[in-house]
Amino acid sequence: MATQKDIRRTKIKYRIRHKVSGTEATPRLTVFRSNKEIYAQVINDDKGVTMVAASSLEKSFDKQGTKTEVAAKVGKAIAERAIAAGINSVVFDRNGYLYHGRVKSLADAAREGGLKF
Repeated sequence: MATQKDIRRTKIKYRIRHKVSGTEATPRLTVFRSNKEIYAQVINDDKGVTMVAASSLEKSFDKQGTKTEVAAKVGKAIAERAIAAGINSVVFDRNGYLYHGRVKSLADAAREGGLKF
């Protein structure tokens, strides 16, 4: 059963997705945040394809530090992979989460890594 918090986030998510869409030129960088992990994907919505992904669950990933520091590492990883795939600019989809804490840390690290949004 969905809680009030989940319902609120879903409404915000749909409102954001109505405005933000990824294309071939500027794909969508979306974030999913669970209680323990954080995931990021670069998606082309025209084709319905995930172009690049990174998460804190990967075996090669160092999970030392706070969750905010781990989110920053995921942001740097997604930026490196996106630039290697030829993607320089994206549109950011915070997926209904507040632009605060781990989501902000991931976005700032992706910007520092070279992504433009």
